[in-house]
Amino acid sequence: MPAAQTPRHFRISAPCTSANIGPGFDVLGISLSLYLTLDVKLYHEDATAPFEMTYSGEGAKDVPLFPEQNLITKTALYVLSANGIENLPQPLKIHVDNPIPLGRGLGSSGAAVVAGVLLGDALGNLHLSKDRMLDYCLMIERHPDNVAAALIGGFVASYLRDLDPDATKGVPASESFNDNGSPATNKTPQPPIGIGHYLRLGWAKEIKTIAIVPNFEVATAKARAVLPDTYSRQDVIYNFQRLAVVTTALSRSPPDADLIYNAVQDRIHQPYRTTLIPGLPTILSSITPAKHEGLLGIFLSGAGPTILALATGNFDAIGQAAQAVFKENGVESSYQVLEVTQDGASCVEL
Repeated sequence: MPAAQTPRHFRISAPCTSANIGPGFDVLGISLSLYLTLDVKLYHEDATAPFEMTYSGEGAKDVPLFPEQNLITKTALYVLSANGIENLPQPLKIHVDNPIPLGRGLGSSGAAVVAGVLLGDALGNLHLSKDRMLDYCLMIERHPDNVAAALIGGFVASYLRDLDPDATKGVPASESFNDNGSPATNKTPQPPIGIGHYLRLGWAKEIKTIAIVPNFEVATAKARAVLPDTYSRQDVIYNFQRLAVVTTALSRSPPDADLIYNAVQDRIHQPYRTTLIPGLPTILSSITPAKHEGLLGIFLSGAGPTILALATGNFDAIGQAAQAVFKENGVESSYQVLEVTQDGASCVEL
């Protein structure tokens, strides 16, 4: 261990997220109380190798643990390279614990990207603001709804600025490094400033979420492939109207179940994804405030297949009702009651 270096031990947390939130396709996201965490030790004498990475939780058997292959460390390498630092500092030990279901519409890749940006910032002592961190996130994950919510926390509306194609050369990070993990170029560009813009919206404290998670994955690319290239004016207006209402309706206390339930309806992505998710139409049409006290709204989480219900109570009955429909369609599932967390991603020295 270099004598001039002081050992550091810090923990990075990034929450899972739900995107779209009814009519807010690629616009709205919320951060939820299920966290990807990184336990990081730098320059510790107990290191058995220059770099050591371990992993527990979802996907533990399949997640690559090499710096140039793991999404978290690839992202950190990109952040460091853009700031003139070519390699991860060593000795470095990272333990990742991930309870976020993979490929289920709960922002697992967004949380990994956000955690990777915070890791690069911490390892490089860069002291980036969260606004600047968002620029790095959006060079890798081009849809701001998940990463903005995971980074900032709470209920977030966001949009992406149009960029000159030259501004994104060398990105995403998975294409920016050679097989040995070194930068493909010594001149990795800094991201443009202000790629994405966001606004934190109000969220009524009474509203909790029920994430009903089926036991199969839907790749985001596949879920996007079923969407049409064009939409009718009628369907676009339908979503615009509800989007304008839902951003305020979810902030009001006490919540208005009739207003929210109708405001989270969607015609832009959910109807086209029913072929990918057995039982989805039945769940969305049969689980209503009239039948389930406490329910406020129900919709697809991100690209799915997770269903997200908003409620003020009766959580188990609502979750079990959705599970029953999945089971009737030959799909096993589980559910979790999650809070909307306001803190977003964090890095804490231990």
